[in-house]
Amino acid sequence: MGNDDLTAEVVGEVETEGKVLVIKRIRVSYQLRGISPDQREAATRAHAAHADSCPVARSLKGAIDISTRLAFLD
Repeated sequence: MGNDDLTAEVVGEVETEGKVLVIKRIRVSYQLRGISPDQREAATRAHAAHADSCPVARSLKGAIDISTRLAFLD
């Protein structure tokens, strides 16, 4: 894999509570390029499990809605 084979686009959705901006949702879209079909299964399993092993995601769980998606690009 090269440096450009895994990219991510992250969008935060902010709302106002009183006069304070609060992050309510974070949407992460991963794009994975140039892997073989048999590697896709492993990547899909890793994607499904990664949030439970991520310290940031675990810390924010319940406070901010975080969703991810994984797309395979040829």
